[in-house]
Amino acid sequence: MTEEIKVSAKLQKIIDSVAELSVLELSELVKAFEEKFDVKAVAAAPAASAGAAPAAGGEAAPAAEEKSDFDVVITSAGANKIAVIKAIREFKPELGLKEAKDLVDACPADLGNMKKEAANDAKAKLEAAGAQVELK
Repeated sequence: MTEEIKVSAKLQKIIDSVAELSVLELSELVKAFEEKFDVKAVAAAPAASAGAAPAAGGEAAPAAEEKSDFDVVITSAGANKIAVIKAIREFKPELGLKEAKDLVDACPADLGNMKKEAANDAKAKLEAAGAQVELK
């Protein structure tokens, strides 16, 4: 369940304005915030997973050995390159059409390092589009 947070009218106006932005505009907004305030926007890890490891006690060491970051590599784009390009842009919206096409044409292409869940999601979307993908 989501808990409703009360905010001032001024903040509500900002939230409503942000809600109307496109994904591209949101990306530009995040970059502007990073530059203006000299910060880096990073996805926050769920608090439950941070607290779970210390609670495990002696079992924390084996859990640390499990790989949490993966390099997503497209080994083959398959026959439907357009669908693969669209899939790439779903999880890498900062890439333009040309950059995404260049990645597809340059197979095997490394799409970068991603967290386990994001990497599995990207792999599933790319394979559904017809690409062959490896997680390393």
